Amino acid sequence: MSTSVIPRKSLRPSLGAPRLVVPERRSHVAAWLRRASLWLRLRARDFSPRVRRAIDVLVAGSALVLLAPIFLIVAIAQQIDDRGPVFFAQERIGAGGKRFRMWKLRTMIADADAMKTALAAAQKASTDGVRFKLRVDPRVTRVGRVMRKLSIDELPQLWNVLRGDMTLIGPRPAVWREVALYDARALRRLEVPQGLTCLWQVGGRSDLSFEQQVELDLTYIDTTTPKDELKIALKTIPAVLGGKGAY
Repeated sequence: MSTSVIPRKSLRPSLGAPRLVVPERRSHVAAWLRRASLWLRLRARDFSPRVRRAIDVLVAGSALVLLAPIFLIVAIAQQIDDRGPVFFAQERIGAGGKRFRMWKLRTMIADADAMKTALAAAQKASTDGVRFKLRVDPRVTRVGRVMRKLSIDELPQLWNVLRGDMTLIGPRPAVWREVALYDARALRRLEVPQGLTCLWQVGGRSDLSFEQQVELDLTYIDTTTPKDELKIALKTIPAVLGGKGAY
C-alpha cells in the first residue's frame, strides 16, 4: 500500500491568500487599542485647560483690537446722551467662588445702584426671587437701551477673558447677592469658569426663568463637548443680532 506525500512547497500560502488571524492575537490588539484610546482621552483632558486658555487669549485679544472703534463711538454717544464714566465695573463671582471685577460699558445713570433697593421693593412681582432683572428699567439711558439690545455693553468682558477671570463659553457670572440665594443645585454653576456666552444666552436669555437658566447651565457642565461649544459660539452672533430676551 503506497502513501502519497504532499510536497512541502504546496503547504505554503499562496501570494494572494488571506492570512489566518489567531483569536488570541486579535484580543491582544483590541486590548492595546483600548489602552491607547484611554491614554489619548486622559492626555486630551490634561491639555484641555491649556488649549481653552490659548483660544481665550487669541480670540479675546484680537477682538479687543478690532472692537476699539466701537468703544470710541459708544464713548462719544454716552457723553452726548448722559455725561459720566464710559465703563462700569461690578464685583461678580467666578469659578470656585472667587470674586473678580467684571467690566461693562455703562448703560445706566450714574447713581443706578442707589436706586436698586427701592426698585426691587416696588417691582418685586417683576423679579423671580434670585435675579433682579426688569424688562423696563427706568435707570437705563437711551444709548444704554441700544447697547443692551445688541449686547454691546458686554464687550468689555473680553478684557476679563484675556485676564483669565472668565472664559469665552460658560455659565454667566452672577453678583454676590444672587449667589447667596443659590441652593445646592444652582451652586454647581460655580464648578467651571464663568463665561461670556452660554446655552441660555443663545436660547432665550432673560426671557427664561432662573430655574430654566440653571437647568441649561448644568446641561452645559455635564454634557457639553468642544463641538457643542463651537455651536454655542456660532449661535451667539444671530442671537445677539436678533435681540430676543435682551433688556
